Amino acid sequence: MTFSEYRQYDALGLAQLVQSGELTAVELLEVAIARAEVINPTINAIIHPLYERAREKAEVSAETAKSPFAGVPFLIKDLGLALQGTPLRIGSRSTAGDISAESSYLVSAFEKAGLLIFGKTNTPEFGLTPFTEPELFGPTTNPWKPGYTAGGSSGGSAAAIAAGIVPLATASDGGGSIRMPASCCGLFGLKPSRGRLSLGPGGGEMWGGAVVEGCNSRSVRDSAAFLDQFSIQGPGELYVAPAPERTYLEELNQATGKLRIAYSYEHPLGLPVDQDCIDAIESTVSLLAELGHEVEAVPLPYEREDLTETFLHLIMGEVNAELRRIGQARGRAVSRAEVEENTFALSLLGDTITAGAYAYYRSRWNDLARRQGRFHQTYDCLLTPTVALAPFKVGGLASTPAEHFLIKILNRLRLGSLLKANIGELAKKVFNYMPYTPIANMTGQPAMSVPLHWNEQGLPVGVMFTSAIYREDILFRLAKQLEEARPWMNKVPG
Repeated sequence: MTFSEYRQYDALGLAQLVQSGELTAVELLEVAIARAEVINPTINAIIHPLYERAREKAEVSAETAKSPFAGVPFLIKDLGLALQGTPLRIGSRSTAGDISAESSYLVSAFEKAGLLIFGKTNTPEFGLTPFTEPELFGPTTNPWKPGYTAGGSSGGSAAAIAAGIVPLATASDGGGSIRMPASCCGLFGLKPSRGRLSLGPGGGEMWGGAVVEGCNSRSVRDSAAFLDQFSIQGPGELYVAPAPERTYLEELNQATGKLRIAYSYEHPLGLPVDQDCIDAIESTVSLLAELGHEVEAVPLPYEREDLTETFLHLIMGEVNAELRRIGQARGRAVSRAEVEENTFALSLLGDTITAGAYAYYRSRWNDLARRQGRFHQTYDCLLTPTVALAPFKVGGLASTPAEHFLIKILNRLRLGSLLKANIGELAKKVFNYMPYTPIANMTGQPAMSVPLHWNEQGLPVGVMFTSAIYREDILFRLAKQLEEARPWMNKVPG
């Protein structure tokens, strides 16, 4: 199989070739590895190659052959998922020497299903930024335009898919990290509802329940089959999503019916939104109307403070807790030199939050979930831009030299209170870019970025649909309809 033939298939299509005997899993794996060797030096998507390990596991057993993904080359994000005997660096110098003693429940399920894990993908330190530029491994760049962002924090996975290394890879999402890279890289990315996929055994809830595991894919059906296959539960799960009425692959064959869809491209911080992102929404609104849906412009059903106060305070506390966990596991505290300055600053800020304040802001998450629930009693979906800016040049959202100097001095003096006084402007830069995605993380709702628009520079600009919690069925039916109306599988970087 040539590379040009390989990239015409999604994951389910490749697996069917193996099941029919037309190709072997070994042959597919070698095509994927060869593509990685050619393109990875340019995009820096894979940071831990595991080629020999994958070759040793490339024989598909009779039992595994029944899996819809048997024999498919696969990559996992180097963040929440552990693969026994391999590094888990989470983009940080603080995890030097860490080798996973056991695999995550999901990773074990991947291998049992015959997915061939041949590498781990790049991520920002602790998955904290909406761009993938860790100091430890360097930036991942967008296959659509060299030197531009692939998004974050699942930028390594998204770039690898867009570049044709694999058709499917894991992604996780604590504030938009499945959807933002999907938008930047022209992929489909659905964040599942809280409790749909296991975080065990390493985690019960992460970031107060904001984090979920999932995937990025080129086709809608690959993401549907991924949820069908890997919606597993381990012992002691804190959240368990109810089983869907039918499989998500079956949902793709169901009529959407006439949906009532609200839309907005208003920025909750009152900041401007890129015209590219507005154009993407207006084009999508026209398409939805042509497809027979009822589409209505509405004010956003959430507020500035939901991001700048409620979400941000919880993240400060969670970063502080993560450094404590790493220190406890290895028997010595994480030093400032072992993490990036912004990460250390967030940890110091976490020390300024009282237990009462943390509990208060956690209750505000619950209030937001109730408000969103009431909104979806009227509307099936909310349509917004996935992000407020088209893909920007690598380094475009990084701290300026002046900001970096200020943070470095305050970190050195451990002046968390002064950091708190300056965090507003620094946070504004990030929330300027990602004012829409964190809401579904706080509420647990499913949301998807759909690649329906490319700007004049040839860069993808996704749009995002959010539905009521546990209503992935609505999103999958709509995504399939949009995929058929405006296909994107044949759009690939040159």
